[in-house]
Formats: sequence, C-alpha cells, structure tokens
Amino acid sequence: MTGLPELPHAYPFRFVETVLEPRNEDFSRGTVRIAVSANARSAAGEAWGTPLLLAEAIAQSALLLEGGDPDIGRTGFLAGIDGFEASRAPRAGETLEVRVRLAARFGAIVKFEGEVLCGAESLARGSVLVRRGVSPVP
Repeated sequence: MTGLPELPHAYPFRFVETVLEPRNEDFSRGTVRIAVSANARSAAGEAWGTPLLLAEAIAQSALLLEGGDPDIGRTGFLAGIDGFEASRAPRAGETLEVRVRLAARFGAIVKFEGEVLCGAESLARGSVLVRRGVSPVP
C-alpha cells in the first residue's frame, strides 16, 4: 500500500483512500481502496445516494493511478460513461476495491475501464471517459 499524493478532490467528494497496487508500466492494471462512510455527503443514510457515484469512483481512481497533476485535475472532468452497470450502491462500513486499466487515449480524452468490488462481489463495472485538464497559466 502506498500513501496518497494530493488529489484534486477533497472530502466529502474524494472517494479514494489508499493505493493498493500502483499502476504497472503499461497501465494494464492498478487498484485502490475506498472506505464507505455513513457521514459522507455521497451517502444517503446507510448507502451511497446512487450507484452512479461508482462511475465517479472509477474516474478518481484512474486519474490518481495515472499520476495526474492535482492542478491539472482540478480543471478536468468526467466526460462520459460507457457500458456502465451497477448491481447496487455500497453501504456504510463496506470497503471497496477499485480496479482500473487504461483503455485508450485521444488527446485530452482518456478512456479507462474499471470494476468496483466489495470482497468477491462485483458492484459495478464499465468505462469512463475523462477530459484531462490543462496546466494553469502562471
């Protein structure tokens, strides 16, 4: 496990907690951990408000593992979701594992494939498109 570098997201919208497996050289895999808390704004009582937040969790995980600059990340955004399926929203107290891999890159648009697991149960899987930000002007 490795510590987290600075991320463009902050509590309560920062989902990634720990890097379990840094990306390998060709980014065919990388893994992070997310602890689900009942007091986060993404939660609606005992569960996240919507399982679609799992797509955001995949995007945050992928950009972190890609090694993105936090300043550039602040100007980027989730640009699309493709083939995304979620079986349920995570519940408070669960620990999630997010596995991602780089699928394609076209200029500032990056496509990642990801899966969110709770133990052996797959909660969600699909692809996210992320529009990378630009370097801030000094």
